[in-house]
Amino acid sequence: MAAWRSLFAGAVRGVLVGRRLYCDRAAEGSSKKKPKTFPKIYTKTGDKGLSSTFTGERRPKDDLVFEALGATDELSSAIGLAREFGIDANLPFVAELEKIQCMLQDIGSNIATPLSSARESHIVKTTFDAEPVQELEQWIDKYTAQLPPLNNFILPSGGKASASLHVARAVCRRAERSAFKIVKAGEADANVGKYLNRLSDYLFTLARYAAKAKGRAETTYTRTPS
Repeated sequence: MAAWRSLFAGAVRGVLVGRRLYCDRAAEGSSKKKPKTFPKIYTKTGDKGLSSTFTGERRPKDDLVFEALGATDELSSAIGLAREFGIDANLPFVAELEKIQCMLQDIGSNIATPLSSARESHIVKTTFDAEPVQELEQWIDKYTAQLPPLNNFILPSGGKASASLHVARAVCRRAERSAFKIVKAGEADANVGKYLNRLSDYLFTLARYAAKAKGRAETTYTRTPS
């Protein structure tokens, strides 16, 4: 996304300069010059239901690869919302969430590089190793040590930051299910599935921590009388 923002900002500056030059020359009676146009975000290359992987392979948009990519993108968006609530609440984990969003970009690159059609040069650039999984485990242990034991099922609750982290956790489970189909097919690194599995545990733990940090009670499950 940073690349898109840079490209868009550059395009805006170029257009503004072009328009100023155009107006100045027109006022002076010099030759008229058309202003530059904005770059188009749409390419129309997917209008027939196909999209490209990182390797350049064209696959149907409902292919398992793109299902997993879409779910991972949704997860990053959900985490981004939770991060904003965390910033508003002055919670200490927002930098971790930003790093996780970057990791999800790396996971997307790995998923978008199906191993069955990837060249070695592609694989080297998109390999996802085990270190991020271990880092998540360390974060989980850090927050778990600060929480009371969990004796009952809890419902998504505990304030905006906590509830949004529960939403992200649920989206993460869906992304994990989609990604494991790719992993089982031998098209993505096994660490991708491990990371998403651990990430849902992290988000659950973090949701509980956010509620505790803001002094909000967690809503426990109560069986409805029959």
